[in-house]
Amino acid sequence: MEEYTLLRQFADSWMLLLLFVFFIGIVIWVFRPGASKEYKDTANIPFRHADAPAPQQDKPATSKEARQ
Repeated sequence: MEEYTLLRQFADSWMLLLLFVFFIGIVIWVFRPGASKEYKDTANIPFRHADAPAPQQDKPATSKEARQ
């Protein structure tokens, strides 16, 4: 059997099934019950501090914040 034919049969059967299961998994992950709060928070990032600057936090700066 040629390599092309073997890879073509694999792509038409098992890889198609694997990618379909992966797609269904992603859809379930996106529409899971606890996800709506996370997505609402992310969608509102541009509007968080429109009128006032962010409040000061009492926690110590991380290494990334310290470099700025």
